Amino acid sequence: MEKNDQNIDTTEHSKNEMKNEAKGLFQSVKKYLIELLDFREDTDHEATINAIKADIPFKGATAWILIFAVFVASIGLNADSTAVVIGAMLISPLMGPILGIGMSFAINDIEIFKKSLINLGTMIVLSLLASFLFFYFFPLSEDNSELLGRVSPDIRDVLIAFFGGLALMVARTKKGTVASVIFGVAIATALMPPLCTAGYGLAKGNFSYFWGAMYLFTINTIFIALATFVVLKLLSFPMHKYANAAKRKRYAIIASVIGIAVMIPAIFTFINVFNKSLIDTQIGEFIKNEIKNNNSLQLIDSDKDYDKKVLNLNFFNEIAEATINDLNNELLNKTLYPNLGDFKLRIKGSDTKSFDLITTAYKDNRVELRESKNIITGLNRQIADLQSTISSLNTRIEQDALNKHQKFIAFSRIAKDTKIRFNDVDKISFANILSSKDFIKVDTIPTAIIKWNYRLSDSVIRPKERELRNWLQKELELDTLFIQREK
Repeated sequence: MEKNDQNIDTTEHSKNEMKNEAKGLFQSVKKYLIELLDFREDTDHEATINAIKADIPFKGATAWILIFAVFVASIGLNADSTAVVIGAMLISPLMGPILGIGMSFAINDIEIFKKSLINLGTMIVLSLLASFLFFYFFPLSEDNSELLGRVSPDIRDVLIAFFGGLALMVARTKKGTVASVIFGVAIATALMPPLCTAGYGLAKGNFSYFWGAMYLFTINTIFIALATFVVLKLLSFPMHKYANAAKRKRYAIIASVIGIAVMIPAIFTFINVFNKSLIDTQIGEFIKNEIKNNNSLQLIDSDKDYDKKVLNLNFFNEIAEATINDLNNELLNKTLYPNLGDFKLRIKGSDTKSFDLITTAYKDNRVELRESKNIITGLNRQIADLQSTISSLNTRIEQDALNKHQKFIAFSRIAKDTKIRFNDVDKISFANILSSKDFIKVDTIPTAIIKWNYRLSDSVIRPKERELRNWLQKELELDTLFIQREK
Protein backbone atom coordinates (compact mmCIF):
# COMPACT_ATOMS: atom_id res chain seq x y z
CA MET A 1 0.00 0.00 0.00
CA GLU A 2 2.79 2.40 0.92
CA LYS A 3 4.62 1.44 -2.27
CA ASN A 4 1.57 2.35 -4.37
CA ASP A 5 1.28 5.72 -2.60
CA GLN A 6 4.95 6.43 -3.33
CA ASN A 7 4.42 5.62 -7.03
CA ILE A 8 1.45 7.97 -7.20
CA ASP A 9 3.43 10.78 -5.52
CA THR A 10 6.33 10.25 -7.93
CA THR A 11 3.97 10.40 -10.95
CA GLU A 12 2.30 13.59 -9.71
CA HIS A 13 5.68 15.16 -9.06
CA SER A 14 6.83 14.32 -12.62
CA LYS A 15 3.66 15.79 -14.06
CA ASN A 16 4.14 19.00 -12.09
CA GLU A 17 7.75 19.28 -13.24
CA MET A 18 6.69 18.84 -16.90
CA LYS A 19 3.98 21.49 -16.50
CA ASN A 20 6.46 23.91 -14.93
CA GLU A 21 8.99 23.26 -17.70
CA ALA A 22 6.34 23.74 -20.42
CA LYS A 23 5.15 26.91 -18.71
CA GLY A 24 8.70 28.21 -18.50
CA LEU A 25 9.31 27.40 -22.19
CA PHE A 26 6.09 29.19 -23.14
CA GLN A 27 7.08 32.24 -21.12
CA SER A 28 10.55 32.25 -22.72
CA VAL A 29 9.09 32.04 -26.25
CA LYS A 30 6.54 34.72 -25.40
CA LYS A 31 9.23 37.03 -24.04
CA TYR A 32 11.42 36.42 -27.11
CA LEU A 33 8.58 37.20 -29.52
CA ILE A 34 7.63 40.37 -27.63
CA GLU A 35 11.23 41.57 -27.69
CA LEU A 36 11.46 40.65 -31.38
CA LEU A 37 8.30 42.41 -32.52
CA ASP A 38 7.95 45.28 -30.06
CA PHE A 39 9.17 48.52 -31.67
CA ARG A 40 7.72 51.00 -29.18
CA GLU A 41 11.08 51.61 -27.49
CA ASP A 42 12.58 52.75 -30.83
CA THR A 43 9.80 55.30 -31.37
CA ASP A 44 10.58 59.00 -31.40
CA HIS A 45 7.21 60.78 -31.16
CA GLU A 46 8.39 64.35 -31.48
CA ALA A 47 10.86 63.69 -34.33
CA THR A 48 8.22 61.73 -36.27
CA ILE A 49 5.60 64.47 -36.02
CA ASN A 50 8.12 67.16 -36.98
CA ALA A 51 9.38 65.11 -39.95
CA ILE A 52 5.86 64.56 -41.31
CA LYS A 53 4.99 68.24 -40.80
CA ALA A 54 8.15 69.25 -42.69
CA ASP A 55 7.08 67.20 -45.75
CA ILE A 56 3.55 68.68 -45.95
CA PRO A 57 4.25 72.19 -47.39
CA PHE A 58 4.14 72.45 -51.17
CA LYS A 59 6.00 75.44 -52.53
CA GLY A 60 9.32 76.49 -54.01
CA ALA A 61 11.66 73.56 -54.57
CA THR A 62 8.96 70.98 -53.76
CA ALA A 63 6.74 72.30 -56.55
CA TRP A 64 9.55 72.06 -59.10
CA ILE A 65 10.51 68.58 -57.90
CA LEU A 66 6.91 67.46 -58.43
CA ILE A 67 6.77 68.94 -61.94
CA PHE A 68 10.04 67.28 -62.90
CA ALA A 69 8.87 63.97 -61.41
CA VAL A 70 5.67 64.20 -63.48
CA PHE A 71 7.67 64.69 -66.68
CA VAL A 72 10.05 61.86 -65.80
CA ALA A 73 7.11 59.50 -65.12
CA SER A 74 5.34 60.62 -68.31
CA ILE A 75 8.47 59.99 -70.36
CA GLY A 76 8.78 56.56 -68.73
CA LEU A 77 5.18 55.73 -69.64
CA ASN A 78 5.73 57.06 -73.16
CA ALA A 79 8.86 54.93 -73.61
CA ASP A 80 7.34 51.93 -71.74
CA SER A 81 10.39 52.03 -69.46
CA THR A 82 9.93 50.51 -66.00
CA ALA A 83 13.28 51.89 -64.78
CA VAL A 84 12.35 55.49 -65.65
CA VAL A 85 8.92 55.15 -63.99
CA ILE A 86 10.62 53.83 -60.82
CA GLY A 87 12.93 56.85 -60.85
CA ALA A 88 9.91 59.18 -60.94
CA MET A 89 8.38 57.39 -57.94
CA LEU A 90 11.54 57.95 -55.91
CA ILE A 91 11.73 61.71 -56.49
CA SER A 92 8.02 62.43 -56.15
CA PRO A 93 7.02 64.45 -53.02
CA LEU A 94 3.39 63.27 -53.03
CA MET A 95 3.77 61.09 -49.93
CA GLY A 96 4.17 64.02 -47.51
CA PRO A 97 0.59 65.41 -47.49
CA ILE A 98 -0.89 61.87 -47.45
CA LEU A 99 1.02 61.00 -44.28
CA GLY A 100 -0.05 64.38 -42.91
CA ILE A 101 -3.74 63.50 -43.41
CA GLY A 102 -3.33 60.17 -41.60
CA MET A 103 -1.41 61.81 -38.76
CA SER A 104 -3.98 64.61 -38.35
CA PHE A 105 -6.68 62.03 -37.58
CA ALA A 106 -4.42 60.09 -35.21
CA ILE A 107 -3.45 63.11 -33.09
CA ASN A 108 -6.67 65.14 -33.62
CA ASP A 109 -4.94 68.13 -35.26
CA ILE A 110 -7.41 69.88 -37.59
CA GLU A 111 -4.85 72.44 -38.79
CA ILE A 112 -2.51 69.72 -40.10
CA PHE A 113 -5.50 68.13 -41.84
CA LYS A 114 -6.39 71.41 -43.60
CA LYS A 115 -2.81 72.04 -44.73
CA SER A 116 -2.34 68.46 -45.90
CA LEU A 117 -5.62 68.39 -47.83
CA ILE A 118 -4.95 71.74 -49.55
CA ASN A 119 -1.39 70.78 -50.50
CA LEU A 120 -2.43 67.32 -51.73
CA GLY A 121 -5.20 68.85 -53.86
CA THR A 122 -2.73 71.37 -55.34
CA MET A 123 -0.25 68.59 -56.09
CA ILE A 124 -2.93 66.51 -57.84
CA VAL A 125 -4.09 69.41 -60.02
CA LEU A 126 -0.51 70.39 -60.95
CA SER A 127 0.40 66.77 -61.73
CA LEU A 128 -2.65 66.31 -63.97
CA LEU A 129 -1.94 69.59 -65.77
CA ALA A 130 1.74 68.78 -66.37
CA SER A 131 1.05 65.23 -67.60
CA PHE A 132 -1.83 66.49 -69.79
CA LEU A 133 0.47 69.00 -71.49
CA PHE A 134 3.20 66.38 -71.98
CA PHE A 135 0.92 63.79 -73.58
CA TYR A 136 -0.89 66.45 -75.60
CA PHE A 137 2.37 67.36 -77.37
CA PHE A 138 4.02 63.90 -77.17
CA PRO A 139 1.16 61.37 -77.57
CA LEU A 140 1.78 57.64 -77.35
CA SER A 141 1.78 55.70 -80.62
CA GLU A 142 -0.03 52.88 -78.80
CA ASP A 143 -1.12 52.01 -75.26
CA ASN A 144 1.71 50.07 -73.59
CA SER A 145 1.96 47.77 -70.57
CA GLU A 146 3.29 50.46 -68.19
CA LEU A 147 0.20 52.57 -68.89
CA LEU A 148 -2.42 49.82 -68.99
CA GLY A 149 -1.21 48.54 -65.61
CA ARG A 150 -2.50 51.77 -63.98
CA VAL A 151 -6.11 51.80 -65.23
CA SER A 152 -7.59 48.68 -63.64
CA PRO A 153 -6.74 48.35 -59.91
CA ASP A 154 -7.39 45.07 -58.08
CA ILE A 155 -7.11 43.67 -54.55
CA ARG A 156 -3.31 43.54 -54.81
CA ASP A 157 -3.15 47.33 -55.17
CA VAL A 158 -5.20 47.76 -51.97
CA LEU A 159 -2.98 45.38 -50.02
CA ILE A 160 0.23 46.94 -51.39
CA ALA A 161 -0.94 50.43 -50.40
CA PHE A 162 -1.97 49.36 -46.87
CA PHE A 163 1.03 47.17 -45.99
CA GLY A 164 3.38 49.59 -47.74
CA GLY A 165 1.93 52.39 -45.64
CA LEU A 166 2.42 50.32 -42.47
CA ALA A 167 6.07 49.65 -43.38
CA LEU A 168 6.61 53.33 -44.14
CA MET A 169 5.17 54.54 -40.83
CA VAL A 170 7.10 51.97 -38.77
CA ALA A 171 10.27 53.22 -40.49
CA ARG A 172 9.22 56.86 -39.99
CA THR A 173 8.61 56.44 -36.26
CA LYS A 174 11.92 54.64 -35.67
CA LYS A 175 14.81 56.60 -34.22
CA GLY A 176 17.06 57.11 -37.20
CA THR A 177 14.65 56.65 -40.14
CA VAL A 178 15.34 53.68 -42.41
CA ALA A 179 15.77 55.43 -45.77
CA SER A 180 15.77 52.22 -47.84
CA VAL A 181 12.30 51.36 -46.51
CA ILE A 182 10.97 54.78 -47.51
CA PHE A 183 12.39 54.39 -51.02
CA GLY A 184 10.95 50.87 -51.29
CA VAL A 185 7.48 52.01 -50.25
CA ALA A 186 7.67 54.92 -52.72
CA ILE A 187 8.29 52.38 -55.50
CA ALA A 188 5.72 49.82 -54.34
CA THR A 189 2.77 52.16 -53.78
CA ALA A 190 3.34 54.03 -57.08
CA LEU A 191 1.57 57.36 -56.49
CA MET A 192 3.01 59.26 -59.46
CA PRO A 193 2.30 56.89 -62.44
CA PRO A 194 -1.50 56.79 -61.88
CA LEU A 195 -1.66 60.61 -61.97
CA CYS A 196 0.36 60.66 -65.20
CA THR A 197 -1.90 57.99 -66.67
CA ALA A 198 -4.91 60.09 -65.69
CA GLY A 199 -3.32 63.08 -67.47
CA TYR A 200 -2.82 60.87 -70.54
CA GLY A 201 -6.50 59.91 -70.40
CA LEU A 202 -7.47 63.60 -70.37
CA ALA A 203 -5.11 64.42 -73.25
CA LYS A 204 -6.49 61.55 -75.32
CA GLY A 205 -10.11 62.13 -74.30
CA ASN A 206 -10.27 58.60 -72.86
CA PHE A 207 -12.19 59.06 -69.62
CA SER A 208 -12.21 55.34 -68.77
CA TYR A 209 -8.39 55.62 -68.46
CA PHE A 210 -8.75 58.83 -66.45
CA TRP A 211 -11.24 57.43 -63.91
CA GLY A 212 -9.44 54.08 -63.67
CA ALA A 213 -6.11 55.77 -62.92
CA MET A 214 -7.68 58.21 -60.44
CA TYR A 215 -9.40 55.26 -58.75
CA LEU A 216 -6.00 53.60 -58.26
CA PHE A 217 -4.49 56.85 -56.92
CA THR A 218 -7.43 57.27 -54.52
CA ILE A 219 -7.01 53.69 -53.27
CA ASN A 220 -3.30 54.27 -52.62
CA THR A 221 -3.97 57.59 -50.88
CA ILE A 222 -6.74 56.30 -48.59
CA PHE A 223 -4.97 53.15 -47.49
CA ILE A 224 -1.59 54.81 -46.93
CA ALA A 225 -3.36 57.42 -44.76
CA LEU A 226 -5.24 54.61 -42.97
CA ALA A 227 -1.97 52.77 -42.29
CA THR A 228 -0.49 55.99 -40.89
CA PHE A 229 -3.49 56.40 -38.57
CA VAL A 230 -3.27 52.77 -37.35
CA VAL A 231 0.47 52.86 -36.57
CA LEU A 232 0.34 56.20 -34.74
CA LYS A 233 -2.66 55.05 -32.68
CA LEU A 234 -0.93 51.76 -31.78
CA LEU A 235 2.13 53.72 -30.66
CA SER A 236 -0.07 56.03 -28.52
CA PHE A 237 1.12 59.28 -30.10
CA PRO A 238 0.08 62.24 -27.91
CA MET A 239 -3.09 64.08 -28.94
CA HIS A 240 -2.80 67.70 -30.04
CA LYS A 241 -3.50 70.12 -27.19
CA TYR A 242 -6.03 72.95 -27.63
CA ALA A 243 -6.61 76.05 -25.53
CA ASN A 244 -9.89 74.83 -24.09
CA ALA A 245 -11.71 71.55 -23.68
CA ALA A 246 -14.71 72.62 -25.80
CA LYS A 247 -12.50 73.34 -28.81
CA ARG A 248 -10.65 70.03 -28.38
CA LYS A 249 -13.96 68.14 -28.19
CA ARG A 250 -15.36 69.95 -31.25
CA TYR A 251 -12.28 69.17 -33.34
CA ALA A 252 -12.30 65.58 -32.11
CA ILE A 253 -15.90 65.23 -33.33
CA ILE A 254 -15.01 66.82 -36.70
CA ALA A 255 -12.00 64.53 -37.10
CA SER A 256 -14.11 61.48 -36.19
CA VAL A 257 -16.85 62.39 -38.69
CA ILE A 258 -14.32 62.97 -41.47
CA GLY A 259 -12.50 59.77 -40.55
CA ILE A 260 -15.71 57.73 -40.68
CA ALA A 261 -16.67 59.43 -43.98
CA VAL A 262 -13.32 58.37 -45.45
CA MET A 263 -13.37 54.89 -43.93
CA ILE A 264 -16.80 53.94 -45.29
CA PRO A 265 -15.77 54.30 -48.98
CA ALA A 266 -12.44 52.65 -48.12
CA ILE A 267 -14.26 49.61 -46.74
CA PHE A 268 -16.60 49.45 -49.73
CA THR A 269 -13.62 49.86 -52.07
CA PHE A 270 -11.81 46.98 -50.40
CA ILE A 271 -14.89 44.73 -50.53
CA ASN A 272 -15.61 45.64 -54.16
CA VAL A 273 -12.05 45.11 -55.32
CA PHE A 274 -11.77 41.90 -53.26
CA ASN A 275 -14.97 40.49 -54.82
CA LYS A 276 -13.76 41.33 -58.33
CA SER A 277 -10.48 39.63 -57.56
CA LEU A 278 -12.33 36.48 -56.45
CA ILE A 279 -14.48 36.57 -59.59
CA ASP A 280 -11.41 36.94 -61.84
CA THR A 281 -9.68 34.04 -60.10
CA GLN A 282 -12.68 31.74 -60.38
CA ILE A 283 -13.28 32.67 -64.03
CA GLY A 284 -9.66 31.74 -64.73
CA GLU A 285 -10.17 28.41 -62.94
CA PHE A 286 -13.42 27.78 -64.84
CA ILE A 287 -11.74 28.39 -68.21
CA LYS A 288 -8.79 26.21 -67.24
CA ASN A 289 -10.83 23.30 -65.84
CA GLU A 290 -13.79 23.22 -68.19
CA ILE A 291 -12.41 24.56 -71.48
CA LYS A 292 -8.62 24.37 -71.79
CA ASN A 293 -8.54 20.81 -70.45
CA ASN A 294 -11.11 19.85 -73.11
CA ASN A 295 -9.27 19.18 -76.38
CA SER A 296 -12.47 19.49 -78.43
CA LEU A 297 -12.93 23.17 -77.47
CA GLN A 298 -10.80 25.87 -79.11
CA LEU A 299 -11.21 29.14 -77.18
CA ILE A 300 -10.18 32.33 -79.03
CA ASP A 301 -10.77 34.88 -76.26
CA SER A 302 -12.99 35.74 -73.31
CA ASP A 303 -14.17 38.80 -71.39
CA LYS A 304 -16.57 39.53 -68.57
CA ASP A 305 -19.13 42.19 -67.67
CA TYR A 306 -19.24 42.63 -63.88
CA ASP A 307 -22.41 44.77 -63.96
CA LYS A 308 -24.47 42.50 -66.23
CA LYS A 309 -22.96 39.31 -64.74
CA VAL A 310 -22.06 37.92 -68.16
CA LEU A 311 -19.05 35.83 -69.21
CA ASN A 312 -18.44 36.03 -72.97
CA LEU A 313 -16.64 33.09 -74.58
CA ASN A 314 -15.59 33.20 -78.22
CA PHE A 315 -14.70 29.83 -79.77
CA PHE A 316 -13.02 28.99 -83.06
CA ASN A 317 -14.97 25.77 -83.58
CA GLU A 318 -18.65 24.94 -83.55
CA ILE A 319 -20.17 24.51 -80.07
CA ALA A 320 -22.99 21.99 -79.77
CA GLU A 321 -26.08 22.71 -77.69
CA ALA A 322 -25.20 19.86 -75.33
CA THR A 323 -21.75 21.36 -74.71
CA ILE A 324 -23.30 24.75 -73.95
CA ASN A 325 -25.65 23.15 -71.41
CA ASP A 326 -22.73 21.31 -69.79
CA LEU A 327 -20.73 24.52 -69.46
CA ASN A 328 -23.71 26.34 -67.93
CA ASN A 329 -24.23 23.52 -65.44
CA GLU A 330 -20.54 23.55 -64.44
CA LEU A 331 -20.73 27.32 -63.91
CA LEU A 332 -23.46 26.72 -61.30
CA ASN A 333 -21.15 24.47 -59.24
CA LYS A 334 -21.14 26.40 -55.95
CA THR A 335 -18.35 24.24 -54.54
CA LEU A 336 -15.85 25.11 -57.26
CA TYR A 337 -17.16 28.54 -58.35
CA PRO A 338 -19.17 30.07 -55.45
CA ASN A 339 -18.81 33.65 -56.76
CA LEU A 340 -20.02 32.86 -60.30
CA GLY A 341 -23.52 31.71 -59.39
CA ASP A 342 -25.15 34.86 -60.82
CA PHE A 343 -23.09 34.83 -64.02
CA LYS A 344 -24.49 33.75 -67.39
CA LEU A 345 -22.51 32.39 -70.32
CA ARG A 346 -22.70 34.04 -73.72
CA ILE A 347 -21.07 31.67 -76.18
CA LYS A 348 -20.13 32.41 -79.77
CA GLY A 349 -18.72 29.63 -81.97
CA SER A 350 -18.05 29.11 -85.67
CA ASP A 351 -20.10 26.57 -87.59
CA THR A 352 -18.50 23.41 -89.00
CA LYS A 353 -18.82 24.57 -92.61
CA SER A 354 -16.91 27.78 -91.91
CA PHE A 355 -14.27 25.86 -90.01
CA ASP A 356 -13.80 23.40 -92.89
CA LEU A 357 -13.61 26.25 -95.41
CA ILE A 358 -10.96 28.04 -93.35
CA THR A 359 -8.97 24.82 -92.92
CA THR A 360 -9.11 24.05 -96.66
CA ALA A 361 -8.13 27.60 -97.58
CA TYR A 362 -5.24 27.45 -95.13
CA LYS A 363 -3.94 24.21 -96.69
CA ASP A 364 -4.30 25.60 -100.24
CA ASN A 365 -2.46 28.78 -99.30
CA ARG A 366 0.37 26.77 -97.76
CA VAL A 367 0.81 24.88 -101.06
CA GLU A 368 0.72 28.12 -103.06
CA LEU A 369 3.20 29.73 -100.68
CA ARG A 370 5.59 26.79 -101.03
CA GLU A 371 5.39 27.00 -104.85
CA SER A 372 5.91 30.78 -104.77
CA LYS A 373 9.02 30.34 -102.62
CA ASN A 374 10.44 27.87 -105.16
CA ILE A 375 9.79 30.31 -108.02
CA ILE A 376 11.38 33.20 -106.10
CA THR A 377 14.43 31.06 -105.30
CA GLY A 378 14.85 30.25 -108.99
CA LEU A 379 14.50 33.90 -110.02
CA ASN A 380 17.06 34.96 -107.43
CA ARG A 381 19.53 32.47 -108.89
CA GLN A 382 18.92 33.86 -112.40
CA ILE A 383 19.42 37.43 -111.17
CA ALA A 384 22.69 36.45 -109.48
CA ASP A 385 23.90 34.76 -112.70
CA LEU A 386 22.99 37.81 -114.79
CA GLN A 387 24.78 40.14 -112.38
CA SER A 388 27.87 37.96 -112.57
CA THR A 389 27.70 37.97 -116.40
CA ILE A 390 27.35 41.77 -116.53
CA SER A 391 30.32 42.20 -114.19
CA SER A 392 32.43 39.87 -116.36
CA LEU A 393 31.46 41.74 -119.52
CA ASN A 394 32.37 45.10 -117.95
CA THR A 395 35.76 43.75 -116.95
CA ARG A 396 36.38 42.37 -120.46
CA ILE A 397 35.38 45.65 -122.13
CA GLU A 398 37.65 47.66 -119.86
CA GLN A 399 40.53 45.21 -120.36
CA ASP A 400 40.10 45.24 -124.17
CA ALA A 401 40.18 49.01 -124.16
CA LEU A 402 43.40 49.06 -122.15
CA ASN A 403 44.96 46.47 -124.46
CA LYS A 404 44.22 48.73 -127.45
CA HIS A 405 45.98 51.62 -125.60
CA GLN A 406 42.77 53.59 -125.52
CA LYS A 407 42.09 56.02 -122.72
CA PHE A 408 39.12 54.30 -121.14
CA ILE A 409 37.29 55.12 -117.93
CA ALA A 410 36.61 52.11 -115.70
CA PHE A 411 33.26 53.56 -114.68
CA SER A 412 32.04 50.50 -112.79
CA ARG A 413 35.04 50.76 -110.45
CA ILE A 414 34.65 54.54 -110.12
CA ALA A 415 30.96 54.15 -109.25
CA LYS A 416 31.67 51.59 -106.50
CA ASP A 417 34.51 53.65 -105.02
CA THR A 418 32.33 56.76 -105.07
CA LYS A 419 29.63 55.09 -102.97
CA ILE A 420 32.25 53.81 -100.52
CA ARG A 421 33.97 57.20 -100.11
CA PHE A 422 30.84 59.36 -100.31
CA ASN A 423 27.90 57.40 -98.90
CA ASP A 424 25.57 60.43 -99.23
CA VAL A 425 25.70 60.12 -103.03
CA ASP A 426 22.52 58.44 -104.31
CA LYS A 427 23.45 58.42 -108.02
CA ILE A 428 26.44 59.22 -110.24
CA SER A 429 26.63 59.68 -114.03
CA PHE A 430 29.58 60.62 -116.24
CA ALA A 431 29.74 61.89 -119.82
CA ASN A 432 31.83 63.98 -122.22
CA ILE A 433 29.39 66.72 -123.15
CA LEU A 434 29.81 68.64 -126.44
CA SER A 435 29.39 72.36 -125.87
CA SER A 436 29.72 75.54 -128.00
CA LYS A 437 29.65 79.12 -126.80
CA ASP A 438 30.13 80.90 -130.18
CA PHE A 439 28.35 78.22 -132.22
CA ILE A 440 31.52 77.67 -134.22
CA LYS A 441 34.10 76.11 -131.96
CA VAL A 442 33.01 72.93 -130.19
CA ASP A 443 34.51 71.88 -126.84
CA THR A 444 34.32 68.52 -125.08
CA ILE A 445 33.54 69.01 -121.38
CA PRO A 446 33.96 66.06 -118.96
CA THR A 447 30.93 66.27 -116.64
CA ALA A 448 29.94 64.23 -113.60
CA ILE A 449 26.25 64.42 -112.71
CA ILE A 450 25.67 63.77 -109.00
CA LYS A 451 22.44 63.18 -107.10
CA TRP A 452 22.92 63.79 -103.37
CA ASN A 453 20.78 62.53 -100.49
CA TYR A 454 17.78 64.87 -100.26
CA ARG A 455 18.23 65.30 -96.50
CA LEU A 456 21.54 67.14 -96.92
CA SER A 457 21.49 70.93 -96.88
CA ASP A 458 23.33 73.03 -99.45
CA SER A 459 25.91 74.14 -96.87
CA VAL A 460 26.82 70.49 -96.23
CA ILE A 461 26.87 69.50 -99.91
CA ARG A 462 29.28 72.24 -101.09
CA PRO A 463 32.45 71.03 -99.26
CA LYS A 464 31.63 67.41 -100.10
CA GLU A 465 31.22 68.39 -103.74
CA ARG A 466 34.68 70.03 -103.87
CA GLU A 467 36.24 66.95 -102.28
CA LEU A 468 34.42 64.68 -104.76
CA ARG A 469 35.57 66.75 -107.78
CA ASN A 470 39.22 66.65 -106.71
CA TRP A 471 39.09 62.91 -106.18
CA LEU A 472 37.32 62.24 -109.50
CA GLN A 473 39.83 64.39 -111.42
CA LYS A 474 42.69 62.37 -109.97
CA GLU A 475 41.02 59.02 -110.63
CA LEU A 476 39.95 59.93 -114.18
CA GLU A 477 43.25 61.72 -114.92
CA LEU A 478 41.44 64.85 -116.10
CA ASP A 479 42.66 68.44 -116.10
CA THR A 480 39.12 69.77 -115.94
CA LEU A 481 35.93 68.29 -114.54
CA PHE A 482 32.56 69.92 -114.07
CA ILE A 483 30.14 68.76 -111.37
CA GLN A 484 26.44 69.07 -112.04
CA ARG A 485 23.74 68.37 -109.44
CA GLU A 486 20.72 66.31 -110.30
CA LYS A 487 17.57 67.36 -108.46
